[in-house]
Amino acid sequence: MDLISALQFLRLNEVSEAWVNAVWDVEFTERKPLDDTTEEELTASGDVAFRTLHQCLLACAVDQRQSAGTNAPQSIWMTLGEHGVSGKSLVAVLSFFVLAGKAKGANVQQRASALHAASIYLLLLGIPGSIANKVFHEVLLDTCLDLTSHCWPHDSGKKRKKDCLKSSQADGKRSKPQRKDTPEMEVDGAEEEEEEEQLHFSGQDLMKIRDAVVLLVQSLLRLLQTFPLKDRPQSASNCTQIFSKLLYFEPVIGELTFAAVQDITKLRCIPEMAFYGLQLLCSPKHGDQKESLRKVFHRLLYVILMMNKGPRGKPSLLVPSQAVLSTRDQAVHFVCHLVDELKELALPLLQILLQHICFQMVEKSELRSYGAQAVGMLTSQMTSTDYACFIKWLYNFSRHTKMVHRLFSVDVVMVLLEQPERRPEECQDPEFACFLPHKFLIQSLLFARRMDNSPTVQGHALACLAHCLELPSLNATRAVHNLFSATGTQTVLEGEITEGSLSGQQTQKTYRTLPFRTVEISSTDGSSCDAKENLALLLRRIKDPKTNVRKSALQALVGLLKHDVIPMSWENLATLSERCRDPAVSVKKKALQCVGELLAAKPECVVVQRAWLQGVVPAVVDSENSVQDKALEALDQVLLSQVKPYSASRHLDAAQRLTWGLLGLLCHECQDLSRYFSRAFTMWSKQNKFTPTFITSLISHTEAEHAAGAWLLLSKVVASSPRLPYSKILDAWDNMMSSKDVTVTTCLHILCVMGDIAAHLNEDTKDRIVNDLMSWLKTFTLSLEVISAAVETLYQLGCSEDVSQTQAFLNRHCGELVSVCETYLANIILSERGAQNLNEELMVKHLHTLGVVSLHCPAKVGKRTVLLVESVLTTHSDKLAECQEELPASLPLSQFKANSLPTRVRAHGVITLGKLCLQHEELVQKYLPVFARELEVGTEVAVRNNVVVIMCDLCVRYTNLVDRYIPNISACLRDDEVVIREQTLIMLTNLLQEEFVKWKGSLFFRFMVALVDPVPAIASLCEYCLLHLLLKKNPEMFSQHFIECIFHFNSYSKHKSYNKFPQSERERVRFSLKGVQHREKRFWIYRFLLEHFTDAQRFNITNKINQNVLACFADEELALDADGAEILSETFNILSLKEMKLQAISSPAGGAAGEEAEEENMATMAKVVLQAAQKKVVSQVQKKAFIENTVPLIISLKSLLEQKRSPVLKDLMAYLQVMMQGYRNEVKEFFSGDEQLAAELEFALKTAEKEREMEEQMDNCSLTADARTPAAERSVQGSPIRPRPFLPFSFATPQPPRPNPPSARLTHTDKRVHRSRQEEPVQSKSLALEGTVMPKGSVNDRAISTPKGVGVNLSFDEGVSAIFSDQGPSLGGETSVLHVRSNEQQAPGRRQWNVLSPLRQKKKSSKV
Repeated sequence: MDLISALQFLRLNEVSEAWVNAVWDVEFTERKPLDDTTEEELTASGDVAFRTLHQCLLACAVDQRQSAGTNAPQSIWMTLGEHGVSGKSLVAVLSFFVLAGKAKGANVQQRASALHAASIYLLLLGIPGSIANKVFHEVLLDTCLDLTSHCWPHDSGKKRKKDCLKSSQADGKRSKPQRKDTPEMEVDGAEEEEEEEQLHFSGQDLMKIRDAVVLLVQSLLRLLQTFPLKDRPQSASNCTQIFSKLLYFEPVIGELTFAAVQDITKLRCIPEMAFYGLQLLCSPKHGDQKESLRKVFHRLLYVILMMNKGPRGKPSLLVPSQAVLSTRDQAVHFVCHLVDELKELALPLLQILLQHICFQMVEKSELRSYGAQAVGMLTSQMTSTDYACFIKWLYNFSRHTKMVHRLFSVDVVMVLLEQPERRPEECQDPEFACFLPHKFLIQSLLFARRMDNSPTVQGHALACLAHCLELPSLNATRAVHNLFSATGTQTVLEGEITEGSLSGQQTQKTYRTLPFRTVEISSTDGSSCDAKENLALLLRRIKDPKTNVRKSALQALVGLLKHDVIPMSWENLATLSERCRDPAVSVKKKALQCVGELLAAKPECVVVQRAWLQGVVPAVVDSENSVQDKALEALDQVLLSQVKPYSASRHLDAAQRLTWGLLGLLCHECQDLSRYFSRAFTMWSKQNKFTPTFITSLISHTEAEHAAGAWLLLSKVVASSPRLPYSKILDAWDNMMSSKDVTVTTCLHILCVMGDIAAHLNEDTKDRIVNDLMSWLKTFTLSLEVISAAVETLYQLGCSEDVSQTQAFLNRHCGELVSVCETYLANIILSERGAQNLNEELMVKHLHTLGVVSLHCPAKVGKRTVLLVESVLTTHSDKLAECQEELPASLPLSQFKANSLPTRVRAHGVITLGKLCLQHEELVQKYLPVFARELEVGTEVAVRNNVVVIMCDLCVRYTNLVDRYIPNISACLRDDEVVIREQTLIMLTNLLQEEFVKWKGSLFFRFMVALVDPVPAIASLCEYCLLHLLLKKNPEMFSQHFIECIFHFNSYSKHKSYNKFPQSERERVRFSLKGVQHREKRFWIYRFLLEHFTDAQRFNITNKINQNVLACFADEELALDADGAEILSETFNILSLKEMKLQAISSPAGGAAGEEAEEENMATMAKVVLQAAQKKVVSQVQKKAFIENTVPLIISLKSLLEQKRSPVLKDLMAYLQVMMQGYRNEVKEFFSGDEQLAAELEFALKTAEKEREMEEQMDNCSLTADARTPAAERSVQGSPIRPRPFLPFSFATPQPPRPNPPSARLTHTDKRVHRSRQEEPVQSKSLALEGTVMPKGSVNDRAISTPKGVGVNLSFDEGVSAIFSDQGPSLGGETSVLHVRSNEQQAPGRRQWNVLSPLRQKKKSSKV
C-alpha cells in the first residue's frame, strides 16, 4: 500500500483549516474538539491502520536515506505536497490522538492510538526535511516522549510508591523535609491513581499497550540515529529522563551486552532499548559529549542508588526488590561499558558519579551494602592514577561530619579490599602512589574509624577490621598485623602523629602540609608502644557503653586472636569471657558465639579452653532463657556429645581430646565453676539426656588417664540416672581405698557418687563402706575438703525413712569421731608440752573434723568439748580440767592469756566454735559479745575474717540475737585489711538480700562509705552490690536515706530528726567524711545516689530538702554557726548538681544530641513526640513547685544570710543561676517579692552569659594557627557527645554511663580552674587517642578569619549538593575538607581578612 492510501484513515481532507490553526496556536498544550462525525471516524480507526502507516513511512524513510545523493524517487514531502496533504494538518491530527491518550481516564484504545500516533510523529521527524516542512515542534516532541509514563497503567507504580514512602524512613531524620517539598507531586499522583482505580486492564489490554510502547521506543531510537539534538538540550534531557524511567518498565531475561546495535528490531526488551537510547545520547551529534555523559550519569546515579528522583524535592527510596536490584546491576554494567568505550572522556565524570554515590547514600545497611558493591565495580574501570585520586577523596570523605558518610566509607573500603591490590609503580603521579596499597585503606581509613564519635561507626569499623583478616590479600593481613604487633615497618599518616611521637619532632604538621608517605621506624620501641595502645583501645571498646560497639569489638578481638595477631594471653581472653556476663542480651550471645569460634580455631590451647569454660559455664544460670539455651547447647555439643566408649587400643580424636581437656580443667583450675556446671545437669536431667548407653560409655573412662573428668561427669549425672552398673562403681571405690595416688578432686567426686547411690545399696555393702569411711576419717590424713565430703557421704549412707534411726546412726559414728577429736585436743591442750610438740596440720584437721561432725550429732557435744575448743583460742587452764568455772564472756579472745598456738590453728578454732554455736543457742548468747569484741581489738587477720563469717552465719539461724551486733559487723567495712572489708561486704549483702538484716541505723551510710573505698576493687564490688542486688529489691532505698546522708557525712547532729541513731565515738570517727578534705568523696556519693533516682524521686527529694533543710535554717530552727553554714552550703551545691535535674527536662528528645539515629521508624517518632509533650508538662509542674515552695524560702534565706554576712550567700546565688538558666526572661516574675534579688540575679545571669561568649570567642578567634591531628578533626566532625570515661575500677560487666571518679568530679564553683587545666596541651599519645579536641571553628591549620581556597566544582549541577574535591595539582590546591553547599548559593569570591579580637569587640560594645 502506498503512503497516500495509508493516510486515508486520518481524514486529513475533512479537517478544517481553522481547527488546524487553533491546534497550532495553543502549541499542542490542550486538545481541541473536532466535529462529532470526524471525531467518531478518527476514533474508529484501529491499530492496523496505524501499523500500516508506520510501515509505509518506515519504508519510505529507508528508501530516501539509501538514495540520498543519487537520482532517487522524490521525497516524502514532495509526495505529500503533490497529493494536497498538508504537513501541518497531519501533525495536528496526530496530536489529537496523542493528547487523547495522555488524558486521565483514557481507555485502552485511546492509549494504544496515542502511542502509535506518537511513533508516527517521531518517524516523520527522522525523515530529512522535517524541519523545513515545519513538522517539528518541541512541545509536541516532549509530549510524545513522555507518553510512555502516561499510557502505561500505574498500578505497579502505585504500590512501589507507597513502599517508597515507607522505606524512606530509613533515611532517618533527613527524610522529614521530603513531604514538605513534594506535596503537589503527591497530590497529582494520588489523583491519577484514583482515576486509574476505576479502569481495569486485562492481560490482553496490557500486551496491546506494551506493543505500542515498543513501537514508540523503536521510533525514538531511529529518530536519535538520524535527528541531531545538539541545539535542543531540553529535548535531550527529556530523552535521558524517559530512558532512565524505562529501565524499570519490565524485567530483563538473560544478560545485556550493550554491544553496537545494527538492527533496532532485534532488541529484545524495553530496558535494553532504553540503555541503547542512553548510549545514542552520548554520541557527538547530540551535543557536547561530556555534557551528555554528565546527564546520563546523573540519571543513572539514582538507578544505582535505588532511588526515585522526581522533578522536585528529595529522592525517595525504592524497595530493593529483585527487579530493582537487577536494574541497578544493569546500570552499573552500563556505566562500566560507557567508561570502557569513551575512556578518558568518561573518567572525570566517573569520579563525580562515585562521589555522589557516596555522598547521597542513606544509612540503611542493605542499601549501603549495594552502594559499596557498585562503587567497587566502578572503581575497577579506573586507571591507577584516577583510582588513587578517588582514594584520596574517600579518605577526606571518611572524616565528614555526617555519621552516615563515615559509615559508608567503611563499607567502601571493605569492598575495595576484596579487589586485587594495585602496585604503586602503576600510578603515573608519585604523589598519589601511596594511596594504592591496601595498607593505606586499612590503617588510615578503616582503623582510623575506631575512634569515631558515633558508636555505630566505631562498631562497624571494628567488625570490618576482624573481617580483613579473612581476606585473601596477604598485604591486608600484614597491615592488620602491623597495627597490633611490635615488629616490621609501620605506615601512618603523619598528620596523625602527635607531638613527641617521633624523636626530635617539635612541630606538629597536618595532612595538608605534609603528604602521606611510608615512615620506616628502625627501633621497635615506638611500634611496640603503638601496638600496645591500639590493643588497649580495642579492649576499652569491648567495655564501651554502646551495645553495638561492644559486639563489634568482640568480633575484632576474636579475629585478632584466631589469626595470632595478638598474644593468646589470659588478660585478652578474660576480657572475652567477661562479656558473656554483659548486661545486654545481644552482647552475651555474641560473646558466647565468639568464645565458641575461638575454641573451634584453637582447640589445643589450654588458655582458650579455660576462657571458654569461664564464659560459657556461668551463662547456664543467666536470667535470660535464650542465653541459657545457647550456653546449654554449647556445653552439650562440646562435652556430652563427645563421650564415646573408651578403648585403650584406640586413640582419641581431636573433639574427644578437647572434651576431656575441658573436663580436666573443671576438675583442677576451674573448680569454682562447679555450681554452675551442676545447674546444667539439673536442666539436662529433665530432658532425659543421660541414657544407659551414655552412662556405660562414661564409666568406661574411669579407668583411663582422664578418669578425673569421667568421675566429674559421673558425679553430676548419677543422681538423675535410675539404673547404674553399681559393681563398676564399687570396684572404683575399692581401688581408691587401696590406692594412694588418687587426687583430692577425684576423691570428692567418687564420694559424691557413693553418696548418691547409697540408697540403692544393700545393708552389707553399706556397712562395708561405712567401715571404710570411718577408718579413713580416723587416720586424719585427708584434706579438709575430703573430710567434709566423707562426713556427708557417711550421712547419706545412714539416711533412712525413720528419722530416729538416722539420728542414732549419726550419734554412733559421728559421736565416735567427736570423742577421738576431743581426746586429741585434750592431749595437746592439757599436756604441759603439748603445744611444743604440736603438729599444726594434724591439729587443724582434728578441729575441722570436730566442727563438721558436730553438726550431725549435737547431743554428743559436751561442755568439755566446747571448753577445749575455746582453749584453742585462749590458753589451757586448770579450770578446764575441773570444768567448774567459766571464762568471762565480756573479754575478747585476744584478751585472754595468750597461748603459743599458731594463727592458722586459732582461725580454724574460731570456725569450729561457730559450728558448735549453730546447734546450741546458749553458746550463741555466751560467745556473741566475745566475737564482737574480737572484731574491734583483734590483731590476727585470719581470726577476724572468720569471726565475720561466723557472725553472719549465726544471723541466719539466730536473727534476733545477732541483730544488735550488726553495727559491729558493718564496722569492718572500714577495716584496715582489704580481705576483711571484702568479706564483710559480701556477707552483709547476702543477709540484706534474704532480709535477715534490715537497713537500720548506720548500715546504709557505711555501705555508702564503701563506695569511696581507696581500693578500686572494693568500691566497684560495693557499687555492684547496691545497684544490681539491693536496689532492685528496694527501689526507694536511695531516696529514703539521701537527706540523712547530708547530715551524717558532715557529722551534724543538731537536726531534730536526722542523724540520731546510736554509734560509738570510734565508729563515728572511722566513718566520718566531714571536712574539706573529704568533699569530693561526699559529692561522689551524692551524684551516685542521684543518678539512680527516678524523676519522681528527684522531684520529691527537692521538696523534702526545701521542707527539712532550707526551711529549718530560714525559720532559724538550725543555727547558722560554722557547722550549720557548711550544711547549708553543701545543700545548695547539691541542688545545683546536674544530676538533680529531671531527666524528662534535661535530656534531649529522641536521644543524645548530635547522635544521628541508626534507623528511624514510626514507633520512634511517636516516642519522640510523647517525650516532647511529657517534657513540657513536667517543666510546667516543676516551675510551679519552684515558685510556690522554693522561692519564698530563698528570699527568706537571702535576707537572713545578708544579716549574718554569711559566705553561704555566694552558694545561694550560684544555685539560683543554675536554676534560672531555663527561665531567664521570667526572673522578675519568679522573684516579684524581692525586686533587689531579681535585679541581682538578672545581672549575674548576664555576666555569666558574657563570660561564656568571651570564652567561645577566645576559642574561635585564635590568632595563632594551632595545628591539629586528623584524629582531632574526626573527633570534632563527628558527634559532639563522647562517652564518659570509665573509672579506674570497673565491674566485670559494663554498666550504664557512670559518674567520673571523685578527682574528676567538679561543682560549678570549680569549673574555672578545671577549664584552665583542660586547655593545657596533651602530651601523652595514649591520651591523644581519645582526648584530642579541636578548637571550635578551626579547619586544618587555617585561622577562622583566613579566606578559604576556591574549590573545583565537580557537581552534577543539581540542587542537591555540590561536591568540591581536590583532584591533584592540576585541579587546584590540596584540601582535606569536603565542602558541601546548595547549588542555590553562589560560589563565594575572595573574602577579606576579618580579624577582630574579643577585647576590641568588648570595647566596641561598651562604647555603644
